[in-house]
Amino acid sequence: MSESTFPEGFLWGGALAANQSEGGYLEGGKGLTTVDMIPHGSNRMKVKLGLEKRFTLHQDEFYPSHEAIDFYHRYHDDIALMAEMGFTVFRTSIAWSRIYPNGDEPTPNPQGIAFYRDLFETCRQYGIEPLVTLCHFDVPMHLVTEYGSWRNRKMIDFFARYARTCFEAFDGLVKYWLTFNEINILLHSPFSGAGLVFEEGENPEQVKYQAAHHELVASAQVTRIAHEINPENQVGCMLAGGNFYPWSSKPEDVWAALEKDRENLFFIDVQARGAYPSYSARVFREKDVKIVMADEDAEILKNTVDFVSFSYYASRCASADMNENNSSAANVVKSLTNPHLKRSDWGWGIDPLGLRITMNMMYDRYQKPLFLVENGLGARDEFNADGEIVDDYRISYLREHIRAMADAIADGIPVMGYTTWGCIDLVAASTGEMSKRYGFVHVDRDDHGNGTLLRTRKKSFWWYKKVIASNGKDLD
Repeated sequence: MSESTFPEGFLWGGALAANQSEGGYLEGGKGLTTVDMIPHGSNRMKVKLGLEKRFTLHQDEFYPSHEAIDFYHRYHDDIALMAEMGFTVFRTSIAWSRIYPNGDEPTPNPQGIAFYRDLFETCRQYGIEPLVTLCHFDVPMHLVTEYGSWRNRKMIDFFARYARTCFEAFDGLVKYWLTFNEINILLHSPFSGAGLVFEEGENPEQVKYQAAHHELVASAQVTRIAHEINPENQVGCMLAGGNFYPWSSKPEDVWAALEKDRENLFFIDVQARGAYPSYSARVFREKDVKIVMADEDAEILKNTVDFVSFSYYASRCASADMNENNSSAANVVKSLTNPHLKRSDWGWGIDPLGLRITMNMMYDRYQKPLFLVENGLGARDEFNADGEIVDDYRISYLREHIRAMADAIADGIPVMGYTTWGCIDLVAASTGEMSKRYGFVHVDRDDHGNGTLLRTRKKSFWWYKKVIASNGKDLD
């Protein structure tokens, strides 16, 4: 492969999410969110999937989001660490319930605005561009209990009010925005993805796709509002990315993979193209889904995003014979285990070429700039005898994926930037664990909430600093 070449001004950095890093879950006037209700342990998946109504906290369970890594109190020091690595972009999210604790108030919480204003000003002082997600898997619980969350059309106006507040309060500090994080996860993890809980006897597909419609209209509406408030604002959508490969060359397997790709890309097809894709009519018919749309929705949906952002951890595999018993439980997006790939400690296939394949597919499909906003290796990190974490496995993973991204750029794809996931160790969204670590900075905290929260630079910290300083040329 030729030397990796990244464009001048390419944005290098890392990503966190409010609900996985901030903690301070009731401080500063913040209200409870969906993620605050998801425990660590055996009940976690039932709650995440919306199969168990969890509207009150249980005293005998541990909730990782409540303190997380205490970014709420430590963000000045943490952003200084990012600056030390040379970050030019930091992706984070705003906790909706810090701005509107219940979600339906007429006026915002000034303490929440002051917190994020200082956070973004701190980034700017270091020359770091904030990339801000408006809704990263956290819906105010009041909107769930009072309105049924995104199954209710009223959510569109609540979200638009919240977004407008953010665009106005942080105008001049933030110009890169994402509406919904990994919007397609709504189909796979309905409560954590969109605050959905199912009632007995109802069609879950109807609930999920109606909620999806409301989110898609809300996303388009706030994209329009962002451009009205400041034409410099750039708004992106966000996909949990990774193509499905056919298990074999059997035509039925190829078709199964195509259908699984469409299932995930459906949301981005709407957000990037401005209308429902042609295949959706058949999908809805077969799932007995009847989307209720308002007369103005088709027009609103034409407000398409400026760029397409996505996460990429692994590719996926599908066959016509795929079922609950033979697909991997390693991720909420079910996949067959690809025998041609090495796997992470948590069973995710490691596939750098899959990143290049995914990026080419997405650019061919949307013809919009791409932004890789999550990529990384969840692994168990151990201190050696010298008190250091020598995470060569993480460096190797990131190196090969950066090379694949460079190949995609050489293929002619415009790529805005790259933010590794969990640049400082955080609570894993999938499992609620701290032991599934992604960061360049170790946080002293275990899966049960014990530890000093002390930050320690890993070997990968110094490696990534060198990568950024060379604009991706020095990957050794």
